[in-house]
Amino acid sequence: MAPRTTDVPATAPATAPAPLVDRYGRVHTDLRISLTDRCNLRCTYCMPAEGLDWLPRGQTLDDDELLRLARIAVHRLGLRTLRLTGGEPLLRRGLPALLARLAELGAELSLTTNGIGLARRAAELKHAGLHRVNVSLDTLRPERYAALTRRDRLVDVLAGLAAAKAAGLEPVKVNAVPVRGVNEDELVDLVEFAVAGGYRMRFIESMPLDAQGAWDRTAMVTAAEVLEVLGSRWRLVPIGRHGNAPAEEWRLAGTDHVVGVIASVTRPFCGGCDRVRLTADGQLRNCLFATEESDLRALLRSGADDARIERAWRDCVAGKSPGHRIGDADFVRPDRPMSAIGG
Repeated sequence: MAPRTTDVPATAPATAPAPLVDRYGRVHTDLRISLTDRCNLRCTYCMPAEGLDWLPRGQTLDDDELLRLARIAVHRLGLRTLRLTGGEPLLRRGLPALLARLAELGAELSLTTNGIGLARRAAELKHAGLHRVNVSLDTLRPERYAALTRRDRLVDVLAGLAAAKAAGLEPVKVNAVPVRGVNEDELVDLVEFAVAGGYRMRFIESMPLDAQGAWDRTAMVTAAEVLEVLGSRWRLVPIGRHGNAPAEEWRLAGTDHVVGVIASVTRPFCGGCDRVRLTADGQLRNCLFATEESDLRALLRSGADDARIERAWRDCVAGKSPGHRIGDADFVRPDRPMSAIGG
């Protein structure tokens, strides 16, 4: 392996970098970084009970490699937010130390987690520089949680949510994927739970990103259905989107509580997408549903300088498609499932 170059400055450049723009004029400011493809749950809508063939350790980016790419993203490409994902990012060894190094870049740091292990680590992660968390929680019923995730860990997730709020990782967002015949009867319960706990509830339409290839559109609970159910319990005051955020938000009338819906399938927001994704093995993806990737790991390990990596990054984003085309007859699913891409 060629020696890694170390010419990336530790501080931001004096002049602002040129924006990271695709051919449709979308400016990209949000980087999703997958820290690992491994997960300690086996959610039925994500992967088979036996799990997947995880990436060998040598194929994943080490901390120095990941940090160098993050510096290029922030200092040379103008990205302002870094979201750490997985798999399950809490499984990454040495996470607090990595967070502390990433925090020095000055970007906003957030993390999406299933919440297992968060209770004992939330304060440490906050101290290291993490700003906020999103926690996945599809049901409040212990037996249903165990059946859905194939793990009996609901009590750990609830403790993790409480610890995240106590540590100041706010707003603490709760993400749920409603699936017909599985948990769509808990929409109101989940919002009431979030209101009582001071969390921000978000519902996400299920997407064709499961490892089994079993996604069925008829089982997807749509954003319209979610809003119809919630509207029967509360008067919903539309807020809209904050910038290019994926969630449409509504305020529960008479309160300060907000609920969001991410309608990736039925109300795609591709026209304002500002996200780019880096997989745990160093592949750059310009869309969650991209069928091609750019190999930044190979450039790193061949001794490429920062300018060469920046060009590869800009070339990848320049080729971004106008939309994901899930509703088209010729839609092609990506080869990787969600757990291997990073959310």
